[in-house]
Amino acid sequence: MRSLKILGVLTVGVWIVFAVANAVPLVADNDEGRKIALRDDCDPRVGAGWNTATDMTQCIREEGAVSRPEFAAFLASPFSSAVVGHPSWTIDPTYVKPDLGKRIRVRNEGGRGHTFTEVANYGGGFIPALNIGLVEAPECAAAPSTVIPPGGRKDVTGLAVGNHKFQCCIHPWMRALVKVEADDE
Repeated sequence: MRSLKILGVLTVGVWIVFAVANAVPLVADNDEGRKIALRDDCDPRVGAGWNTATDMTQCIREEGAVSRPEFAAFLASPFSSAVVGHPSWTIDPTYVKPDLGKRIRVRNEGGRGHTFTEVANYGGGFIPALNIGLVEAPECAAAPSTVIPPGGRKDVTGLAVGNHKFQCCIHPWMRALVKVEADDE
């Protein structure tokens, strides 16, 4: 009889552990699908070529692995007539689907300035040397005033139903698509 009670308690315990481990949260994460990070991996060491006495665009990361020569080596490709860009300079994620009317929180988690600018069509930015094969997107002409500094934040609100293209107007290969869909209700 005692072994049946122990078996019963163990069975109930296993079911409780299973139920807790597989439970669906009753309250969803409020920022799920609405957080975007602007990233880069610039190397702040003086020998890496970013932080020099004449460079006004310093890398302010504590750590980083990409030197200026490595960054430059990734700008172009023999297989493309347009800028490619270093893969660590990115918008993360590159595709989000926020609910209609919800705010998108953008944070610059890199060591250099970036923009998060809505454009009608992806194109070049306001730094001609980084626009290899691209024509500057018209929206980027005003973008120098919207640079988000490292650690800075920006909230995007009021997006209508549809696809919204965003890019960094400094590093034009940094791109994201925000898809807003109508409520099903």
